[in-house]
Amino acid sequence: MGSLLDAIEAEEAVVRERVEELESPVAELTVRLEAERERLSRLVITRETAGELLTRMAVGDPGETVRDTPPAAEEVSPFAGAERRVVGVLAVPKWRPGLEPGVLPRVYQDILEVVGDAPGPVRAKQIVPRIGLAAETAKIEGTRAKLKRLVERGWLDEESPGLFAPSRTRTTGSPNLP
Repeated sequence: MGSLLDAIEAEEAVVRERVEELESPVAELTVRLEAERERLSRLVITRETAGELLTRMAVGDPGETVRDTPPAAEEVSPFAGAERRVVGVLAVPKWRPGLEPGVLPRVYQDILEVVGDAPGPVRAKQIVPRIGLAAETAKIEGTRAKLKRLVERGWLDEESPGLFAPSRTRTTGSPNLP
């Protein structure tokens, strides 16, 4: 019996060493990923601002002050359809009063609709089939990442880990309460 326990302990030490070797590059990649996400966010904001300025210049009113609210549908930039898209990355703007879900990519709109129609907080695995995806681990994890992004940007609240509900700020207009 002692030799079996010794063999298990030796195997455990080997696996523990491999885990530690893998954790270091994962931590480094996580830091790099967050830095790139931040850079992407700044570039999206820069592109949006440049589009607004180009629109004003085209209209002939470069001195107009920057708005706190998004333009009405009839005032949308003529350059809106010409925006460059980054393959594999979807821009989800931070929610602010007056911003409607229609500004989000279609899959995010679908997620918001499912969460809004639910009688209470929902999990990613409950949302996946309702937005037309197969209930596979990869699809659930991808949806969970989208849900987390919607929480970060103020569109949803995470009631407790893994349970998502409509944002109290967005639905009531008052700040989120703990």
